[in-house]
Amino acid sequence: MSLLGRLIVIFFAVIVASVVAGMAMAVGVLGPHWPAFSGDIGDRVGFWMVAVFGASVTGAVGFLPLVILIVLAETYRVRSLLAHALLGAALLLLGAYGSGLVPPSYEESIDHPPPPIPREAQIAAAAGAVFGLTYWAIAGRNAGRWRERRVPSA
Repeated sequence: MSLLGRLIVIFFAVIVASVVAGMAMAVGVLGPHWPAFSGDIGDRVGFWMVAVFGASVTGAVGFLPLVILIVLAETYRVRSLLAHALLGAALLLLGAYGSGLVPPSYEESIDHPPPPIPREAQIAAAAGAVFGLTYWAIAGRNAGRWRERRVPSA
């Protein structure tokens, strides 16, 4: 029964972490040009549309690698906050480059050189770190504990 409960917690953690990463992407994309919920209803609808798109991209781009990383984390009992944040950032960053969401550096204009790290890559890495931190807070900090033997106290 504890394995089934753990799978439910992991599923819930992935869903919540995807939504939070989508919100981080929305804040990154809309950035300083967006008044923080002080504007009209169009600003709010735009924010949530970008957040839902970001959450779906997070889930679609990294589903299979995410499953592999979760299985490895549960198997080896990886409970480190830093490991979850770094792996989340790496997962979304590699997914963004692999899916073509980050343009190659040679597509920049000739007038000015490209930035060392494109803005899209920065947003993907930040959203991945937020994903990893959220997943850790819900499920990752107890990775592998379902396999530990509980000794009844006398």
